[in-house]
Amino acid sequence: MTMQDILQKAKAAAKKAAALTTKQKNDILLQMADALTCSAENILRANEQDLQNAQGVLPTVMLDRLRLDEKRINAMADGIRQVAALPDPVGVVLEQNCLKNGLTVQKIRVPLGVIGIIYESRPNVTSDAAALCFKSGNVCILRGGKDAYHSSKAIVDILRGVLQKAGVDENFISLPADTSRQSATQLMTAVGYVDALIPRGGKGLIQSCVENAKVPCIQTGTGICHIYVDKQADFQKALTIIHNAKTSRPSVCNAAEVCLVHQDIAQAFLPLLQEKLTNVELRLDPIAHSIIGGKQASETDFDTEFLDYILAVKVVQNAQDAIAHIGEHSTGHSDCIITEHEQTANTFVAFVDSAAVYVNASTRFTDGGEFGKGCEIGISTQKLHARGPMGLEELTSYKYIVRGNGQIR
Repeated sequence: MTMQDILQKAKAAAKKAAALTTKQKNDILLQMADALTCSAENILRANEQDLQNAQGVLPTVMLDRLRLDEKRINAMADGIRQVAALPDPVGVVLEQNCLKNGLTVQKIRVPLGVIGIIYESRPNVTSDAAALCFKSGNVCILRGGKDAYHSSKAIVDILRGVLQKAGVDENFISLPADTSRQSATQLMTAVGYVDALIPRGGKGLIQSCVENAKVPCIQTGTGICHIYVDKQADFQKALTIIHNAKTSRPSVCNAAEVCLVHQDIAQAFLPLLQEKLTNVELRLDPIAHSIIGGKQASETDFDTEFLDYILAVKVVQNAQDAIAHIGEHSTGHSDCIITEHEQTANTFVAFVDSAAVYVNASTRFTDGGEFGKGCEIGISTQKLHARGPMGLEELTSYKYIVRGNGQIR
């Protein structure tokens, strides 16, 4: 099918998706989860083809994002089951008022309609996005990247097969075969067909969507995530948190990219940090470099999402200096303070304007599943409509229903 065919079929399917009952949706989601695990071998074969094609093309850390195994497929299935277990947002009454003139005004949640998702080489996004869109009564067009096309197609074929078997429209979930820039542009400019566009990927992809989209675009963000180690930090706690935030999966958007250290503890703390992060390249500002040596940071290092085993390190005067640095360089994703001083923590939380602000915990928790949303369709760094990990409620809008008995104005 051409992209135009997909758009037309998705538009026609939107009203059917919105009319599904909660029981229908939950039953189908559970069948989807079981189908993924039962078809794991097919998915892994497709994924192996993608991995072979990506050898020598993608860096090692990006290959990790692309790679699937049975554990990750089981996690995808579990994510779908968790979405099925969550309350259905569609039809929830948010407000209800009875006016003096006798009119009853209700504000209720409704699906957005047709959601386009443009994403890069992460095949797990395919099942996460499909499940969230389906449970929230939306139709989704999943325009995945070419690096993960075979994996994504195998997943979508399984999910569409479940929809067919359940006797509902398989066009609730679509994956265009065209992974060219032209198909992305078509999705960005599909006025009258796409109700919301969600880009999920690197800075270039997100910037392209924000600049070129003619349909409403929810900006999900790159993650230049900071960890500030205050002078009253517990060193062991700080080292453990930074190690996790940087090394557990450096290729994801909630991984730490910058460490700020209070000047009063820099002499004692930085050698310990260097010893802890033996597999991480530290890029040091002049003060940090004078203490532990190594590679000096460039002018751009504090504005770079490395997505690799690289961490920019800067010594700051105090918490206010750290807050100012974060305000200038953060992408508004996830930022953290490590301190045992409650007032300093409260000041940091109040003045750091990011979607997720942490006190004494790893930034790696910024994730829909970790936040109890089952899974996520992206992490919004904007402020209008949605912010932070986007789950079911963030994929809905609302409308007013007004009931009267002949009233006129």
